[in-house]
Amino acid sequence: MKAIVFNTFGNADVLKLEEFPAPEVRPHDLLVRVHAAGVNRADLTHRRGGYGRADFGDSALMGLEIAGEVIKVGSEVKGYRVGDRVMGVVGGGGYAEVARMDWRMAMPIPARLDYVHAAAIPEVFVTAHEALLHLGRLKEGDAVLVHAAAGGVGSAVVQLAHATGATVFATTVSSKRDAVLQLGADHVIDYQNQDFAEIVAANTDKRGVDVVVDFIGAPYFQRNIASLVNGGRLIQVGMLAGGGEIKVELSQILYRHLQIIGTVMKSRTQVEKQAMTRRFRDHWLEHFNAGTSLRPLIDSTFPLGRAADAHRRMESAENVGKIILTT
Repeated sequence: MKAIVFNTFGNADVLKLEEFPAPEVRPHDLLVRVHAAGVNRADLTHRRGGYGRADFGDSALMGLEIAGEVIKVGSEVKGYRVGDRVMGVVGGGGYAEVARMDWRMAMPIPARLDYVHAAAIPEVFVTAHEALLHLGRLKEGDAVLVHAAAGGVGSAVVQLAHATGATVFATTVSSKRDAVLQLGADHVIDYQNQDFAEIVAANTDKRGVDVVVDFIGAPYFQRNIASLVNGGRLIQVGMLAGGGEIKVELSQILYRHLQIIGTVMKSRTQVEKQAMTRRFRDHWLEHFNAGTSLRPLIDSTFPLGRAADAHRRMESAENVGKIILTT
């Protein structure tokens, strides 16, 4: 099979399309003919050596989410058969013509969706649901602040928050404002020219929001805390602008009953990942068939052989929504 490989860590130029052995099917696996694969920031970190190794769990190949057709099933698989259209998160190996997926991580592709749009769902929407509803406990009538709202996970968080009936504050650059409004945001904040904490305070009578979902990291931490209501939850999903040390008055956490929760799908156990997938599937999957406002947001597609260009597109930070590789 054809697959994207890299023999050394580095910039996008290290990615090459080469022949690679197809994966073997284990008892709990689906073997999938990949038609589309999502590009994630974790892939960039993987390529640069941020995880310290080339092998990412289940495969020496990168790629964490796929959509395609089942071509073989393992002996202990339940509910799937050859020919089924499936999507899901994989433990590496997505940048290839064939990949294997634990059947407990798989989801049937909604009939209304093609493979490209299906590949834009698993990683981002499962992560978004986990952060916003399972950990953040957002409910109808609440208010939420979503950072990096035009990105893959951010755009999913905005949509799920809107569908839940919450008031949505969203940060992005001014050029992406209209796209974020169309996703369901009520207040779009230009983070380059506006202070999001001031905008939240002005539009909530200084009450604040019930949940903050943040991908940025240390530079936003203090203002995120200031933007929360008493009893509010800060869900830290990423650190695009870096981590490091942060400062906060412990009394703010204590007397305002605040919760600070970190979540990274990659470092969870397989059982936990399966539970995350199941929670999203049970709550939202049928919404994609029902013609609701939920929709995977596609920025661009690239053929598998142009994976380097797809990475450069993500590194430019100009994308609105998901970047997808097609095979």
